Amino acid sequence: MRMFARFSVKKPVTITMMILIVIVLGVVSFSKLPIDLLPKMELPYVMVQTSYQGAGPEEIESIISRPLEQTLATVENIEGIISISNEGSSILLLQFAFNTDMNEVMFQVRERVDMVKGFLPDGTSSPLVLKLDPNALPIIQLAVSSKGDLHTTQKIAEDIISPRIERIEGTASAEVLGGLEQEVEIMLKEEMIKGYNLNSSYIGQIIQAENLNMPVGTVNKGNNELNVRTMGEFKSIEEIRNLNIPLNTGGTIRLRDIAEVNLINKDQQSITKLNGEEVVQVTVMKQSDANTVNVANDVAREIEKIKAEYPDLNIVTVFNQADFINLAIDNLKDTAVQGGILAIIVLLVFLRSFKTTLVIALSIPISIITTFVLLFFTDITLNMMTIGGLALGIGMLVDNSIVVLENIYRNRSMGIDRATAAIDGTNEVAMAITASTLTTIAVFLPIVFTGGLAAMIFKEFALSISIALISSLAVALTMVPMLSSKLVSVKNLESEEEQEKKHGPLVVLYKKVLSWSLKHRLITILLSVGLFLVSVVMVVSLGAEFFPATDEGMINISVSLPAGSEIEEVDSVLKEIQILANEIPQVESVFTSAGGDSVMGIAGSSGGSLTVLLTDLDERDRSVKEISDELRTRVRDIPGVEISVSESSMTMMGMAGGEISVSIKGDDLDTLKSIGDDFKTIIDRVEGTREVTTSYEDGIPQVQIIADRGIASQYGLTTAQIGREVSNTLSGTNITKYKLEGQEIDIVLKGDNLYGESISYMEMLPITSPVGASIPLSDLANIRIVEGPISIMRENQVRVLTVSGSVVGRDIQSVSMEVEELLGQYNMPQGYSYSLGGEIQQIEETFTDLALVMLMAILLVYMIIAAQFESLIQPLAIMFTVPLALSGGFIGLFITGIPLNVIGIIGLIILVGVVVNNAIVLVDYVNIRRRRGESRDVAIMKAGPIRIRPIMMTALTTILGLLPMSLGIGEGAELTQSMGVVVIGGLSLATVLTLIVVPVMYTVFDDISEIFKKNKNKEIIQ
Repeated sequence: MRMFARFSVKKPVTITMMILIVIVLGVVSFSKLPIDLLPKMELPYVMVQTSYQGAGPEEIESIISRPLEQTLATVENIEGIISISNEGSSILLLQFAFNTDMNEVMFQVRERVDMVKGFLPDGTSSPLVLKLDPNALPIIQLAVSSKGDLHTTQKIAEDIISPRIERIEGTASAEVLGGLEQEVEIMLKEEMIKGYNLNSSYIGQIIQAENLNMPVGTVNKGNNELNVRTMGEFKSIEEIRNLNIPLNTGGTIRLRDIAEVNLINKDQQSITKLNGEEVVQVTVMKQSDANTVNVANDVAREIEKIKAEYPDLNIVTVFNQADFINLAIDNLKDTAVQGGILAIIVLLVFLRSFKTTLVIALSIPISIITTFVLLFFTDITLNMMTIGGLALGIGMLVDNSIVVLENIYRNRSMGIDRATAAIDGTNEVAMAITASTLTTIAVFLPIVFTGGLAAMIFKEFALSISIALISSLAVALTMVPMLSSKLVSVKNLESEEEQEKKHGPLVVLYKKVLSWSLKHRLITILLSVGLFLVSVVMVVSLGAEFFPATDEGMINISVSLPAGSEIEEVDSVLKEIQILANEIPQVESVFTSAGGDSVMGIAGSSGGSLTVLLTDLDERDRSVKEISDELRTRVRDIPGVEISVSESSMTMMGMAGGEISVSIKGDDLDTLKSIGDDFKTIIDRVEGTREVTTSYEDGIPQVQIIADRGIASQYGLTTAQIGREVSNTLSGTNITKYKLEGQEIDIVLKGDNLYGESISYMEMLPITSPVGASIPLSDLANIRIVEGPISIMRENQVRVLTVSGSVVGRDIQSVSMEVEELLGQYNMPQGYSYSLGGEIQQIEETFTDLALVMLMAILLVYMIIAAQFESLIQPLAIMFTVPLALSGGFIGLFITGIPLNVIGIIGLIILVGVVVNNAIVLVDYVNIRRRRGESRDVAIMKAGPIRIRPIMMTALTTILGLLPMSLGIGEGAELTQSMGVVVIGGLSLATVLTLIVVPVMYTVFDDISEIFKKNKNKEIIQ
């Protein structure tokens, strides 16, 4: 260490050039660093999706889900399997241990799926294996309208907007939803086709065969060989109408004579609206490895070009994830800058010298710029964690420089020349500040090496603050002595006693308190322990949450109507909610979507959603939570509808904020439903629970047609032929395509609607045999009505039903404890069990991981201090600052009313490494004075007052540096607020008590050490 200070003082130009090189590299690196909200994450989940059209949930469970579950359970590192069997599809969600090689997992899963594929029934789609990626999320949602009709708008969205967006580098897809699609409908006249002894299958085959362009070979023309094609594709609707259908008796009949042929709009599968006006939705997804902000900016620029080229188009950006990310990152940058300014003001007040303040203040930008260089070369983005780490470290970056400069200044005050004072002053504290820096960095090592979600999120946080702190240490050992040797001057030489007097009443008061504490050690220790216990009670009373939700100005409302509800009914309910939402002054716009794609394979035609967008945060006087509570109250009386209201938060990573969930396991669906209904009633009674629902939902009564194979075979019919005839008549069959204005649309063959009016009519539906005989459906098959659930869920190969709800106005932990207590009184049937899941499960798992991290951090810090002091006893006195800091952190949370969460616990872990720093400097100086010949108590009474100024300065710079973060003002500020509060509270209390309690504990452990020495000497003498 001695060489750094000497080299820096002797070679100022070299040091200056090295600093300038770092600054240039840092500026370039910063300009090229990509921006994102959170670090890139790879969650250990794989989804396997299989379709089998026409099969019910119980059949899907039996013939698809169970075989796949049994085979996939053997994949290495698998921790759980959840399957959802729906009408016509099976979804399996596989969960693996964190830090598992997901590429190897994907290989194993595909390998085992291939083993099962051959045993699945005919007609089953090939199982699709997908890795769930939290980075591949929608980043932009557009609402498109035009002066034309809805069909024209959809065509523009599909033909122009979507392709142009998908060509942009980094976009995965631009999915179009809503609008109107067209089809050619061929409605057969049943009486006519019966009279001509025809059937729908035969007519469909003729239409398919006629609508065909195909290559048929080549022909020579002179020296050239020409390709030959038959051209039969339909050119117009009229051509289809005039198509000749051959009759069994000879001759032909035109299609128009036996069917109505028209170009119509398809039944809408989804209805999307913006503020009540029907629009077409375009959802933009990014590739998993693409940067959100860069892709979103490129898409926004392309949209502006499209608007300029097509002035009749109205394209509204419903939401753009990049907007919030930019605001949140800019807000955090401002927080860091404000913190830095406050830290510099503290220095100026204490040092009362612009030149001296400048020497220390330069350590902030140089350390941060160095961090940017290393972030760039390690391919890390600027995100809430990396910038949060820098914002947290702003005040800490000057700590080392303060200690060094304060010691240099003290040496100069005693008459030592500039160069010698700079070298000796740095060397005296070099080991102490190195140990202090290492203790702070050491607390992050367990986070990096611990698995789980917390490690994934906080790796980059730990890396950024560690790089910055190491840089600040380098600055303190090189730049500070170099500049001090040129700039630091003192007007009058002062003895230590005169330096003490200069600090006036503060030192006098401190000496009195310290003297009293040393005389009343037991009382001092008991008061400290009592304070810790009271603070624990305080934080426990607040409860806990997983991640703090951020105010992104967006509220999601999901709506579920009874199974089988028409899409128009869903749209009507959404319109009612939209009107209620628009009445709230802070609501800017409301986007609604009825029907649409299914969620996790569950049919979405009877459900819908609303996205409520609020005005900017600085333009409203209420939070998104307050507005969502009002919306919840407004919509709760709408009858016959299940409505869930939640605040949108990207920082929740797909986890519902405040959600409570209970999983009930057993075999019989009816028993599960009964228990689930009982649990719903119990949970509904708990204060703070809202929108409690069960996952069991009765499906639409289903009509099953079971062919009598014996009778059918007598007529030359198979089950498949009967099914096709019924399908053609009731729902129609896509038989071929028709090209209209460059776009392919379906040609759909349909039967008489009369047969779908009732079951009795359907029983009379005529099935035409190969020889032309017409047989009623009821003569060929048994027709029955069955009922069952809309889906069946299984967890680890056992059927499961979930009861879930939101928590409003209370913390999730206290609600979960109350729910668990009430459910514990329920008499569960034999063979059935339940477990709490949802957010409380995440809290328990992650908090357990972080508790282990904290214990490891405390152990590492102790080991570093022990190595520095070459003592096993003295570090124990220093480590006593840790419970004092935790007390301060707990009290800070209690005062601000913030429940303990993952971010807050990270703040507590950081405190472990930070609060010992001042104690290290204090104890180190006490030891130096004792080595000079002073008694223990005299050394303590002298060291404390001399070190009070640098200790107060380092604490205040860190505290005020974090003050903007702790206020939680601005977009995304909620994410890091609890960390700021915890560190400020812990450091404030620990700084004051360090100056009193650490000297007391030092004497206690010193006495213990002396007792051991005496006993050892006695043994040696004996």
